[in-house]
Amino acid sequence: MNSPCHSVAMDVGVCQLRNFSISFLSSVLGAESSSPVTIDKSSSGASVVAIDNKIEQAMDLVKSHLMYAVREEVEVLKEQIKELIERNSQLEQENTLLKNLASPEQLAQFQQEVQTASPTSGGQTGPFTQSQGPGPTA
Repeated sequence: MNSPCHSVAMDVGVCQLRNFSISFLSSVLGAESSSPVTIDKSSSGASVVAIDNKIEQAMDLVKSHLMYAVREEVEVLKEQIKELIERNSQLEQENTLLKNLASPEQLAQFQQEVQTASPTSGGQTGPFTQSQGPGPTA
């Protein structure tokens, strides 16, 4: 089929899809009948417009389904982020409270356990080395 393909990528894709569809139908139907499928030149404009409309409708449907799926996934991720932020805040408050309630001996013992448990920590001395609450300054 000798239809003019526009230089816009979308138009080229539609044109190629149209040519592929005609070739595919010709090969499928040509095997079952003696005459290959051809497009009547007088009605080619109407059939091209009909095919273009159907392709556009299909593409719009795919686009709307994809957008719906993406929006749904974004909402799920936003909810997970919200829950994680709340959990992080809760754990930070709990950590601060435990640091404030722990005796200096408990903090020193915990620091020692953390240091011996992870000797490959890259020179870090443990989670309680910052001057937060009562604790030893090693």
